[in-house]
Amino acid sequence: MKRPLRGLRGRLLIAFVLLTAVATLTTGALTLREARIAVLQQSQDTVIKRLRAHVDGLAPGIAYPPTQSDLAWVAQEVAAAEPAQNWRVLATYRGLRATSRPQDTFTELTADMRSAVGSRRAAVFQRVKADGRSSLVVGLPVTFAEPAERPASGVAVFLTVPQTGEQGYVDALVTAIGRAVVPALGLAVLLALLAARGVLRPVRELRRATRSIAEGHLDTRLAVNGSDELADLSHTFNETAAALEESVAELRRMEARARRFVADVSHELRTPLAAMSAVTDVLDEDADRLDPDTAMAVRLISGETAKLARLVGDLMEISRFDAGAAGLQLDDLDLAESLRRTLAARGWQDTVDTLLPGPGELRGRVDPRRLDVAVANLVGNALRHGACPVQLRLYAREMPDPAADDRVWAVIEVTDSGPGIPADVLPHVFDRFYKSDTARTRSEGSGLGLSITAENVRLHGGTVRAANRAEGGGAESGGAVFTVEIPLGREEPEEKEEPEEKEVRET
Repeated sequence: MKRPLRGLRGRLLIAFVLLTAVATLTTGALTLREARIAVLQQSQDTVIKRLRAHVDGLAPGIAYPPTQSDLAWVAQEVAAAEPAQNWRVLATYRGLRATSRPQDTFTELTADMRSAVGSRRAAVFQRVKADGRSSLVVGLPVTFAEPAERPASGVAVFLTVPQTGEQGYVDALVTAIGRAVVPALGLAVLLALLAARGVLRPVRELRRATRSIAEGHLDTRLAVNGSDELADLSHTFNETAAALEESVAELRRMEARARRFVADVSHELRTPLAAMSAVTDVLDEDADRLDPDTAMAVRLISGETAKLARLVGDLMEISRFDAGAAGLQLDDLDLAESLRRTLAARGWQDTVDTLLPGPGELRGRVDPRRLDVAVANLVGNALRHGACPVQLRLYAREMPDPAADDRVWAVIEVTDSGPGIPADVLPHVFDRFYKSDTARTRSEGSGLGLSITAENVRLHGGTVRAANRAEGGGAESGGAVFTVEIPLGREEPEEKEEPEEKEVRET
């Protein structure tokens, strides 16, 4: 099962979502940061400005050096100046300190900040967080206009302001940004789906067109829309498909001409060969009354004429296979009896050992003529290229798959005791005119017998294979074995009428 996120659509969707999430979160984080800084900066500047204004207004009324009561007055006055802001004020001078609230420990004030206020004339601020609440701590040194020689008074005012409102603004902004992320991600998914659809539609069409061409529909073309890279790809595909269609059409025309040529030549040779065969038969009957040299020549001509006649017959049979005109004439047969007749018709019943079932034990619907040709070619090949004893075996085999259309198959094995088939020859034994010895230009057969056997077996829906027997030390001494498997009980297919062989003359 194909995983939905493993394809191009899934990758585009993930890429869009990730890109949008990163962009949204980054933008939100930067916006939050700038907004937080702006809110806090504005609050800080406002507090410092107001604190400075209040302290500067109270400075002329502070005695110097200030007493404890002076410091308490300053702290109370500054806190009272902003009652709505809930200010907490601390006034210090050397070892003296006074707060606006009794027993206020003012724990937010750090030693570093106290030191910084004592060494500077400008305001110092610090944001602290305690018990989950954020506060702004501001320290401001008190300066006096007179006397001029004593500008640093040592009096300092510290202020703590809770930033509940500012924190609320920041929290609301975080919530707003969080709510904006979800619609942004949803929009990203929608855009990703639309983009994937736009990108994948040409890709899917290209896939369908490629499959169509693979199935043999070479006239398949793609619609070219737009001028982008996908349109260029579709245009290139159409050009390639057109070139392929033209090349295949030309190859088919050449193949058809070649098949027609072979069929015509074979057909034209039948009549003179029939006449030559009749003449050689007559000459063979009188060969014993001729002188030795003439008799030898007559027998040579007779043998070569017979070989040529077999070759022409094989070529015509091959041309029928190539033209798709070969069909089956099925009949219900006793397969063992059919094989016995094949051997008897060629005088091989005493030469070939048989291991066949009894009469009526194995029946099936096969083409008698094509089965006869296939078995005769295999046995003749074993006798010609192998060594005796040659064995012909027939038995039934059931398919292990209960859902198979043909549960019972007939298995025919032809085994010889010769040297076997070299490993490099095995893949080519059913090729047409194949010779294991390239230096051998002549042989007793036409070189088409095994090819015709394979085609006849294929018409029955079966298989044929060649191998070397495992026993006896392998190919060198075990011999070759040819195995034919044909399904039995097949429904009779639509039979193709073989074209009548008529003499064709050019006019």
